[in-house]
Parts: sequence; structure tokens; C-alpha cells
Amino acid sequence: MIRPATLPLPLPAPTTYLTDHSRLKLFAGSANPPLAQEIAHYLGIDLGPMVRKRFADGELYIQIQESIRGCDVYLIQPTCQPVNDHLMELLIMIDACRRASARQVTAVIPYYGYARADRKTAGRESITAKLVANLITQAGASRVLAMDLHSAQIQGYFDIPVDHVYGSPVLLNYLRSKNFSDLVVVSPDVGGVARARAFANKLDDAPLAIIDKRRQAHNVAEVMNVVGDVAGKTAVLVDDMIDTAGTIVEGARLLRKVGAKAVYACATHAIFSPPAIERLSSGVFEEVIVTNTIPVPESSYFDQLRVLSVASIVGETIWRVHEDSSVSSMFR
Repeated sequence: MIRPATLPLPLPAPTTYLTDHSRLKLFAGSANPPLAQEIAHYLGIDLGPMVRKRFADGELYIQIQESIRGCDVYLIQPTCQPVNDHLMELLIMIDACRRASARQVTAVIPYYGYARADRKTAGRESITAKLVANLITQAGASRVLAMDLHSAQIQGYFDIPVDHVYGSPVLLNYLRSKNFSDLVVVSPDVGGVARARAFANKLDDAPLAIIDKRRQAHNVAEVMNVVGDVAGKTAVLVDDMIDTAGTIVEGARLLRKVGAKAVYACATHAIFSPPAIERLSSGVFEEVIVTNTIPVPESSYFDQLRVLSVASIVGETIWRVHEDSSVSSMFR
């Protein structure tokens, strides 16, 4: 398990973190059980027992199989593909916990689905990111813990507290281990400049470059040119997610065309919708570095892929929320 360098050291062993194990309950949805198990191990507790099944007509049934009355319950469920199924499962889990008299129910959402529908770009569109926030709140969640939201404004869509944490520490630690001396951080579009700049600042103020592009349709992008010097350097493309990989692969090809000697891709969320695997494994990248907020099936692994764990970040955040301690200080 990779420990973020930004966490305060030394930390006590995970099993000594919690002063009252009995009041903290951890349950996992079906979206990413391996990550939930890692988080439980980090905290030194077991995942709570739960029955999950489907009826013949496809309806979902959830039952918590231990008393959670008066407890602080954390439900780990990224709303990744199939998004609607995992979202509905999360809502039912929240409702079950609320009706079981949990003191507080925290929805731990490592990947927040529908995050890209965060504003209206044309008439008669839904702001689905806000709708999902309403659903989670109305289901009975007391708090949300989310990682690398597509846009920071989504925090304001909730009428309950939101702890927004970042996967960048594990990505940064991995890149630091490479000991690059000629690194340049590249934003794949103008909208990601703030993210890339923050990333570059934590890599000893590495230089920044920007790819100027024009999007013609959803999931289709036309790369135009590079603003900044990348010739002869190791370029790291930084984004919050990789979906079909069209944008980031075209960006990598352009970087090589203008003289970058090596290109790496870094992203927190590995959505990998087809044909992402074929594009990413085409040889344009030295490595594609992602985290396990979304499970990557073994059938989708390729030689250049590196999957890092964010369990320590999520586990540390859960502990700090439970202990009423600062979360933001983890990332300073």
C-alpha cells in the first residue's frame, strides 16, 4: 500500500487509530470491494456484514446485518459504471442505515458519477451533478467524502458537509521515485490548468505547458497546439480522469511531434470506456499512472498501466472525520 508523502509522520499503526472501534462502522457497496477492504485494513477494522441481492424483476435489496444504532457509518461506493446501478445501491444503503438509527451516515464516493454534467452548456439540459447531490442528501446522508471531483463547484451542490480529498499525493510520490530532472507538467486543456499548476508546484515548481484544443462533440476532441516548451523534456499529462482516452492520447501524440522525449499520463479516475485500452496501449505513453478509485479489471491491464492505491488517503480521512480532526492539513 502506498502512503501519501503529505500525511504527517510518524503516524501510529492503523490498529491504534480508533479510540472506539464500536462506534465506527464501515460497509462496502458492490462497486469496488477491493478498495473498501484496503481501507478497512488501513483502519484496523472489519467491513460490516450486509446482504445484497436482486429480485427476479431486477429490484435491489439491501439489509445491514448488525446493529448500527448510534454509530458513525461510512458507506464506500464509487458511482462508476454501471453508474445508475451503483448510485441506486448507494441510495438504498443510505436509507437502510438511516432507518436503522445510525447517528451519522457518510457516503464515501471515491469517484462521483455524473460530475461532468455540472452546468448547462445548451438549452433544456439537466445539471445532473446537482440532481445526484439532491438524491444523496434526501436519501439521508449526513456527510459526503469524495475524491477529485471534476469541478470544485460540485461541493456547493450539497446541503450537507462535503470533504473533498485528492489522489495527487500517491501520484506525486510515484513520480518523485522516478527522479526526473527534466520534467514538464502538461494540462490537456485550458480547463485543467489550475489542476496541472498545483501538480507542478508540488514537483519542485516544475515548468507548465498547456495543450490548446477545440472540442467538436462529446468524447471527441481536436488537439491544436502546445503552449510552452516541451522539446527534449519528459512530459507528464495530468487530468482528473481518463474516459475514452481520445483527448489525452491526441495530446501525447502532439507532445511527441513537438519534441517531447517521453510522455507519461497521470489521472485519478480510470474510467476506461471503449476504446480507451486500445488507445492507451498503442505505445504513445511510457506509463499510464492511475489510482484504484474505480476498479480496473485484469482483462483491461496493459504493459504501460500502473494502478496506485488511494486506500491510505481515504482511510486517513475517515479516521480524521470520526475523530473531529482536520482533513485539509493532510494536503498542505
